[in-house]
Amino acid sequence: LNEEMSAEKFRQLARSAIEEINQRKKLAIVVGGSGLYLKALTHGLAPLPAFDPMIRAELNALFLEELNAQLRAVDSLGARRVDCKNKRRLVRALEIFAQTNVPASAQRSQWDQNSYLVEGVFVFRDRAELYSRIEQRVEEMFRKGVAAEVARAGEVSTTAAKTLGLDQIRLLLAGKISSSECVATIQQTTRRYAKRQLTWFRRQPNFEPLNLSLLKDHAAAVDWILQKVALLPPLE
Repeated sequence: LNEEMSAEKFRQLARSAIEEINQRKKLAIVVGGSGLYLKALTHGLAPLPAFDPMIRAELNALFLEELNAQLRAVDSLGARRVDCKNKRRLVRALEIFAQTNVPASAQRSQWDQNSYLVEGVFVFRDRAELYSRIEQRVEEMFRKGVAAEVARAGEVSTTAAKTLGLDQIRLLLAGKISSSECVATIQQTTRRYAKRQLTWFRRQPNFEPLNLSLLKDHAAAVDWILQKVALLPPLE
């Protein structure tokens, strides 16, 4: 909970684990939902400068409106891509520009195009079923005591603080919103995140889509994926 994580750090840790698995002549299968982290692993990220404490402090002192205005002035493409309400991302984009004089959006687009040989499976469900499962999952989280878990967690890292629902549960614990408001907001936030994931993965040409709503059970999905794995070239 207290350890910071980044796409580049994830890439290094994942590559190390994959190499260890490959040395045992086994096939490593990476499973996850963060598009940026997965693409960082398969394509590599353009090297970016480490954060500068002084620059970051100056930027963090600005309001969202000021940060958005500055980003539009120096990186119009990045301004359209970054969530205008996500202060952390706005600060990082401006921080990168301040240190390199090159828009962060231009640097983030420098992927290794030769890495498309890496193949994957994009598992998804029909929109109605997906949203229904999201709503049920959030309700189950509360039945199993997620609010008490957040209360025990205390302060967390910047990375962990981005966990979906954390802010809403903290507002609930502080008595600023009701339980029903908390659940409904988390469900809505999660649906929006899932929609962005669907859009992102559909644009990746090296991920073959698999609609779980069309299969009878998880076993059928596993069989389908194993058939794809069997077609992969053997490890050298």
